[in-house]
Amino acid sequence: MSDHAKGAGGTFKSYVIGFLLSVVLTLIPFWIVLGDVMDSAGWAVAIIFTMGAAQMLVHIHYFLHVTLKAEEGWQAMSLGLTVLLLVIVLAGSIWVMFNLDANMMPAHEQIERVRNLP
Repeated sequence: MSDHAKGAGGTFKSYVIGFLLSVVLTLIPFWIVLGDVMDSAGWAVAIIFTMGAAQMLVHIHYFLHVTLKAEEGWQAMSLGLTVLLLVIVLAGSIWVMFNLDANMMPAHEQIERVRNLP
């Protein structure tokens, strides 16, 4: 295989593996949502966010070639910061979505009370 086919940071095989993992990690959430296969919205959201986090890690490893040994550990620090930011963004997104659902959707009794106003 020529140097051009291998790419600068990885082999053709590693790019294909990364691509296939990305496709699978994308299709699973689509199947969960479009196929309406889960009864619990909480579990569906948890699985979708987990697949998104896994996809980020696949991209970091297979396409960005971040390893723990490269550049004397600086990439490891970068990976640690990435994981920290991932946890903050995912936890914050879930918190905001559930609070918006609880606070923005009026209860059935409130709707009826508004309809019966003089």
